[in-house]
Amino acid sequence: MKQLSDIGLIGLAVMGENLVLNMESKGFTVSVYNRSAEKVDAFLSGRGKGKNIRGTHSIAEFVKSLERPRKLMLMIKAGSAVDEMIETLIPHLETGDILIDGGNTHFPDTNRRTAYVESKGLLYIGTGVSGGEEGALLGPSIMPGGSKKAWPAVKPVFQSIAAKVDDGTPCCDWVGENGAGHFVKMVHNGIEYGDMQLITEAYQIMRDLLGMSADEMHLVFKEWNKGDLDSYLIEITRDILAYKDTDGKPLVDRILDTAGQKGTGKWTGVAALDLGIPLTLIGEAVFSRCLSAIKDERVKASKILNGPPAKFKGDKAKFLSDLKDAVYASKIVSYAQGYSLMKAAAEEYKWDLNYGGIALMWRGGCIIRSVFLGKIKEAFDNNKTITNLLLDPFFKEKVDIAQNGWRNVVATAVTNGIPAPAISSALCYYDGYRCEKLPANLLQAQRDYFGAHTYERIDKPRGEFFHTNWTGRGGTTASSTYNV
Repeated sequence: MKQLSDIGLIGLAVMGENLVLNMESKGFTVSVYNRSAEKVDAFLSGRGKGKNIRGTHSIAEFVKSLERPRKLMLMIKAGSAVDEMIETLIPHLETGDILIDGGNTHFPDTNRRTAYVESKGLLYIGTGVSGGEEGALLGPSIMPGGSKKAWPAVKPVFQSIAAKVDDGTPCCDWVGENGAGHFVKMVHNGIEYGDMQLITEAYQIMRDLLGMSADEMHLVFKEWNKGDLDSYLIEITRDILAYKDTDGKPLVDRILDTAGQKGTGKWTGVAALDLGIPLTLIGEAVFSRCLSAIKDERVKASKILNGPPAKFKGDKAKFLSDLKDAVYASKIVSYAQGYSLMKAAAEEYKWDLNYGGIALMWRGGCIIRSVFLGKIKEAFDNNKTITNLLLDPFFKEKVDIAQNGWRNVVATAVTNGIPAPAISSALCYYDGYRCEKLPANLLQAQRDYFGAHTYERIDKPRGEFFHTNWTGRGGTTASSTYNV
């Protein structure tokens, strides 16, 4: 083993432990530290036995075991624990040493921590790591941001352990300053919420409207995974539907319908509200999880509230084809919204984001990996300034082809009382985005009527604001004009 380790990692939970094994397998010597010393010993006598992994039992020992500039990666719970660990480490570090937060951290915290750590003469990286336990071990998607001066030192490690696309390109590259890496990871997770919601809506339509069994749905998702919808989440849905409980019955049918969440989808929605971006599909995905969580209330409501019986009439095979189109078109909308959010954030926070490169980073290792992402990279390669993915020729054509089936699925779901909030909201966004004249003129008139908030006129230049004394009882004073 080398006298000094190439990198150190703090936090030997599932992700940390697997990242260490991944690093070691790529030729790096890794020092490890955990607040519970017995966890270090158990790891070194178990999965880490005989490998180039150095166990340490104190912060001082951990820091001294690393070569300069020291690279210290934190894989601990996001929040105050990260701040506490940073304060613990700083007295042991020297100018140019690099702190790396690989947890699911909210990007404003990374903005703040980058500035603080740099003020101490150190460098800071906040990086998204996606792929779960398997990805951490075999190759995750890694999205680093923070102190750009730190990137050359960590690049060899990160790009070695990251997943690779077909041509060997690593699913990892520099994202941008301060919290950019964690922001992109947050949007990834929001899109993940959306993809999962679209799949579960298709599942409910198949189950409750078409009356399909888990085995029948397994075959549909197996087929879907061979075409445009080929992705990790479709793949695991296929496998879940085929999985049997101990008595041979589908296990999925015995899982309680209450979804959990850790907050990253909510953060994405809040960021969209802050930046004024219509992130409707991901918002619906978050609220759908919230609705699922009030199970007892829904059970009571099901015995009181009436709706139409779900009764399908028509060509089942044709409708399944329409359902596939609806999921695909809605997926395009979800990613278009996610990329619009990243563009707005880049402008707000002065980040130089490589949008095609981000799609490439998501091509492998991460939860939303799919063939679809390659087309997003091509869209930005062809037009780096494209304002919305729906305007790219490839995606425009795909939505045109899918549109009739998409509308049929939404109409059929509504008619039969089957909730499909993500698929429906995606269609509403699409129709709103392509609408030259929305009813916001009436809305502005209402705002001016009750609050003197002013309005612009179609026969005057943009930027001129007007107020009307609608009742004859008001004055001429208008409210100041601003948008949140």
